[in-house]
Amino acid sequence: MGITKHIPNTITSCNLICGCIATGCAMHEHYTSALLFIILGAIFDFFDGMSARLLHVSSEIGKELDSLADDITFGVAPAAMVYSVCKSCVYPSFLGGLAAYLPYIAFVMAAFSAIRLAKFNLDTRQTTSFIGLPTPANALFWGALIVAHQPTFTDGSSEWVGIGLIVGSLIFSYLLVAELPMFALKFKNLSWADNKIKYVFVLSSVVLICILGISGISAVILWYIILSAFTQNK
Repeated sequence: MGITKHIPNTITSCNLICGCIATGCAMHEHYTSALLFIILGAIFDFFDGMSARLLHVSSEIGKELDSLADDITFGVAPAAMVYSVCKSCVYPSFLGGLAAYLPYIAFVMAAFSAIRLAKFNLDTRQTTSFIGLPTPANALFWGALIVAHQPTFTDGSSEWVGIGLIVGSLIFSYLLVAELPMFALKFKNLSWADNKIKYVFVLSSVVLICILGISGISAVILWYIILSAFTQNK
């Protein structure tokens, strides 16, 4: 038991390490690697909770470590990706020297991710669903969007792409903490009647990814937001 009680925290630490590596990759413009480490971090995040339940171990340290790891992997890493891309964008000339500082706004997303995780830890309404966009979904949206379209974002064909990305990061920062009910992919049973929204989402997500490739991941997250907005507020 002495060793097994440390297994969940070890897995959580692997998630944190993945987030740190993803952030480093983002700063060096290795966006595909950054996305892969975000996905790997999400896998570790899934298994740390599962291992804690299977081993019947939990601790206050584990909860705090989990939130820290999630903020690094799903908050700092995608924010670093947006920052790195925006740093390479062309901006309207009237912004002058201000343009050099605009990319740093992307890190607001890391702060809002931390707030989202803190709220989740304290909000008893989020046991079977979510209030606000989950941080892994936000990270996957930005990671996939940048991997799929980074050459287009930085080719200088438009002076407004960087501003659009910054505005988009602020919108998603708001969605992280918004009082917007969102469904969770948790199945109490396999019946169609009780899970039709989830089945529709899963099937349509597979289609989107098959058709759009990496871009499909970002499309899936947008579809998730839209579907939640129309089905969870009733």
